[in-house]
Formats: sequence, C-alpha cells, structure tokens
Amino acid sequence: MAVEIPGWRHIYSGKVRDLYAPESGSDDRVLVVASDRISAYDFVLPTEIPGKGEVLTAMSVWWFEQLASIVPNHVISLEVPEPVTGRAMICRNLKMFPVECVARGYLTGSGLADYRATGEVCGVALPPGMQDGDRLPQPIFTPATKAAVGDHDENVDFATVAAEIGTEDAHRLRELTLSLYEHAEAIARERGVILADTKFEFGRDTKTGEIVLGDEVLTPDSSRFWAADEWQPGRAQPSFDKQFVRDWLTSEASGWDRTSGEAPPPLTQEVVERTSERYRDAYRRLTGKSL
Repeated sequence: MAVEIPGWRHIYSGKVRDLYAPESGSDDRVLVVASDRISAYDFVLPTEIPGKGEVLTAMSVWWFEQLASIVPNHVISLEVPEPVTGRAMICRNLKMFPVECVARGYLTGSGLADYRATGEVCGVALPPGMQDGDRLPQPIFTPATKAAVGDHDENVDFATVAAEIGTEDAHRLRELTLSLYEHAEAIARERGVILADTKFEFGRDTKTGEIVLGDEVLTPDSSRFWAADEWQPGRAQPSFDKQFVRDWLTSEASGWDRTSGEAPPPLTQEVVERTSERYRDAYRRLTGKSL
C-alpha cells in the first residue's frame, strides 16, 4: 500500500514502484518510490524483502552516474521527504516508450526457452548447440512488450518494436540498449560479476524531445548478476538477484503449482533473509560500498 507523503499525491503503483505527482500540479516532476515488494512470474508476492527498496534506489543512482556519458537519465534530485528517504528519487516525468529494452550477453531464462524452441531469440538467430549460461557471440537486443501488473511481458522481434514506435526510434533504442549493456558489463566484470542480461526503459522528455533513461537501472530486479568465478555453462548459475525466489517458488518446498493460475504462497523467513543478502551482496560487489 502506498504511503502518504506530504506535498505529493499518489498516482500509480507498479509491481515494485509507487509514483507520486506534486500536489500543486504546477510542474511535471514525479516522485519515484521503490518499495520492498518483490514480484515473480507476473505476481506481486505477499511477502516483502526488508530493505530492498533502499538497495534498488542506491544501486540505480550509482549506475545512472556510471552511464551518464552515454545517455541522460531522469533523476533530478535525491532530496526527498522523510517518509521515503533513501528509497526515492525526484525525476523528470517522461513519456515512456511502450517497450522493455532487453540486452542479453548470455543465454538463459526466457531467451534460452526461445532458443531451444526455434534456434533464435526475438528473431536473432544463434549458433546451434548452445547451452544454459553460454556467452553469446555478441550481445543482442531482445525487446519485450510492456505488460500491466499481473500480465506477462512477451518477447518480440525488432520489426514489432519498429512498427509500434517508429523505425528511427527503434534503431536508437537498440543502439542505446547495447551501448549501455556493453559499458555496464565491462564495469561489472572488473568487479568479479557477470551481467548476463538486463532491461532498460526509456522515455522522451516532452520539453526537449531527447530520449532519456528512466525507471530503475541495472538492479537485481531487472538484471541477472552471476559470480564470475563460479560461472559454468550447462547449469543454473549462482546469482545475486531474485532468481533465488523464482527457484524456491518452483521447487517442491513451496507447494505451489505455477500452472494452476493461483497466486504464489508467502515466502519463508529463510528465503526472505537469503534474498535480502543477495541484493545487498550485489550492491557491495558492484559499488564497493555497504548499506
């Protein structure tokens, strides 16, 4: 449930973030608050991960700084009201593109499922014989449609994106997505972390017309982070993201049938604690700082 924030009115809640507009309505800023909610398999889970919102915000801010030379971002200020200090940002209110801009450098997840079925990922043909965790010959742009809360994002090909937003913007988003991924992947690798894949969201500043990086960026919610020294293709990789939650939900221990259509059960205390530590560990390894 969204918290009340003096001077701001709640306008929207996503799977993880709550958005607020100024009560005065005299400017186009937006307050973006990262909650401790966690989602998996298109469900917002009934159990929160304490401190998760703080990690997401701090990590996004750090990455926005690393990527500022490639594309401007939407952050205006971190001076936010006390109820959400440390887990919120005041940002430019952008007209968002209706596409998840996914970059993959390794084969896993839904990309692996597509590859096994067709030999391609989002229309990009890959060499035969690849296995879970393999590094791709080069990073690829594998976009997805944006789904409403409770619906499923669908992988699509580049032509679908071009038809939706226009060829020029589609080419620009692909170029930016791959440039950001390659830069971030190199930074992560220097710190002993493999950035297997990630998603970016972009919007247009309605005043200047420029394309701006928005939402969150390169967090354990939107990225797969693997330990470089434990990387071994052909199996699931030790990770610093919410894959641990996904794995528990689909294990016998949870008692949940993913195909049932029913909501997942609450997470156990052990799963909560181990997930929280993975998020904090990702932040420590990448930034060299602790929260």
